[in-house]
Amino acid sequence: MSAGATIRIAIPARYDSTRLPGKPLVRIHGRPLLEHVWRCACAVGADEVVVATDDERVVEAATAFGAKVCLTGSDHTSGTERLAEVAREQAWAAHDIVVNLQGDEPLTPPAVLRQVARNLEAHPDAAIATLATPMGRGEDPANANLVKVVTDGHGRALYFSRAPIPCDRDTSRPPGDYWRHIGLYAYRCEFLQQYARLAPVEIEQRESLEQLRALWHGFRIHVDVACEVPGAGVDTPEDLERVAPLLGGRDG
Repeated sequence: MSAGATIRIAIPARYDSTRLPGKPLVRIHGRPLLEHVWRCACAVGADEVVVATDDERVVEAATAFGAKVCLTGSDHTSGTERLAEVAREQAWAAHDIVVNLQGDEPLTPPAVLRQVARNLEAHPDAAIATLATPMGRGEDPANANLVKVVTDGHGRALYFSRAPIPCDRDTSRPPGDYWRHIGLYAYRCEFLQQYARLAPVEIEQRESLEQLRALWHGFRIHVDVACEVPGAGVDTPEDLERVAPLLGGRDG
């Protein structure tokens, strides 16, 4: 990446998964799922890439394929809190930018990782940067698994919800556009430490969306239109079957 803020990528990887046990170490084309994600991160050209996990099995596997690993506690209530521990343990500077790439997202284009980091760098008033994309045909705004976001005129998030927002009160006219949130974040290290000290808030718990804690406390989140739409993540054995062909031959 070009000169500017120090950019780091952290990859949280929990071994326990109800729907896909041992998910980070499930092998695809001879490599652990986590290695495919790590290779996406390495292609960005960031200053550092770190795997964050609370399981020694993941530490061993990640070390074997060459990743730097930070062993974290197992009592975090959110991925953001885990990143705060990593930043603290690694003694990252307050102004460093940390991109959170989930360990089950092997189809994330490096371009969007660069984009979200540069977006935060370009908006010094924001504590967090993230991405969104217009909802496409066939995507149901009422689907609670698709998080929607509404922004102001400067691209700053007003609210995130699992409900369709904004609501079309006048049903006699065609519905307006909905924006689907892409759960990829860049944080300032200073903010991560502040976030870890904040108690959860009601709207965060009701929506089950941790970014709402930041909004409730007055932190700004800048939302950019994704330059590419990341592929599906891996949560279930069925997801694994869909993703595997798309990774075939990608990195040899």
